[in-house]
Amino acid sequence: MARIAGVTLPPNKRVEIGLTYIYGIGRSKANKILEEARVDKNKKVKDLSEEEINRIRQIIETREKVEGDLRKEVAMNIKRLIDIGCYRGLRHKRNLPVRGQRTRSNARTRKGPRGAMIKKIKTKS
Repeated sequence: MARIAGVTLPPNKRVEIGLTYIYGIGRSKANKILEEARVDKNKKVKDLSEEEINRIRQIIETREKVEGDLRKEVAMNIKRLIDIGCYRGLRHKRNLPVRGQRTRSNARTRKGPRGAMIKKIKTKS
């Protein structure tokens, strides 16, 4: 059972995919890490030796910002935008799309259900 950066990697997946379960590591970064650690990316996580796991763990700990630290940094960046009152900060504050997407006909994920749907939900309860 491989555990890296506080995350248990799925044993039946390839290492390349398993590393993407760590917040802050995508496919390209996972490939770079595996190349540097000299580990075959097609190997399953359960087939990794302790030495290989330690090499991967060492690279991630020294070079990458992942999991809690990265989440904290992202949250602080958003908080900074809100505090200075810039346009992006206001969009975050109001739970609206931040990067210029249209809101007239789309953005339901960000805005939540339509007003009519909210009324229906309240009357059912």
